[in-house]
Amino acid sequence: MVDAALIQQCADPGLKPAIVEKFIAEAGSTDPLAVSVRSGTRVVLVPRPGTAEEAMALVRQHVGKAVVRVGVTQYPAGVGVSDISELKPDLVDACANIRMGTKLFAKVYRIVTKWYGNAVDEAFDDAIDAWKTGSFEGKAIFSEPDPGEVKLAVPTPAEEDRKGTAARDPAGPARPEPEDPNRAGIRIDLSGIGGNRPKSQ
Repeated sequence: MVDAALIQQCADPGLKPAIVEKFIAEAGSTDPLAVSVRSGTRVVLVPRPGTAEEAMALVRQHVGKAVVRVGVTQYPAGVGVSDISELKPDLVDACANIRMGTKLFAKVYRIVTKWYGNAVDEAFDDAIDAWKTGSFEGKAIFSEPDPGEVKLAVPTPAEEDRKGTAARDPAGPARPEPEDPNRAGIRIDLSGIGGNRPKSQ
């Protein structure tokens, strides 16, 4: 989990800390050097960089040929950049990455919220999807104009949400008590295996 003080210090002031925390928890990484590369629907396996220089070398190698996401916010490297030489090491600096990433996500969230016409919780989920895919309603979200001042819904903080999901969702970490096998109904009929099936009349 990203340090709250770092969020307070570096995040875009247009986003409340609870929004930033959940955004990073759902779409980001705890590793400032994290680089992910995707070509179409295929994830390109890349070695985990050990230094900022190695991370930037990976970014430069793949930008323009694939979708490259970097750092704490998994910022889309190459957005607003016309030449590889314009890519800066800020991408792999935790504070700078949070500053850039939250500023861009704030725009994405405003665009999605304006589309809904109201500050609703669903807008946050769709904004996360738009951040991950780079598109919303068929448009390249990162290059869309900023709609300006829009009231944003503040989602449940990531930690509380995890606890709430575990309590609500039996498939989550808090699993229900195992069923009594003597009371469980037959889910698959195995009676025909190994035996002679009756011939049809």
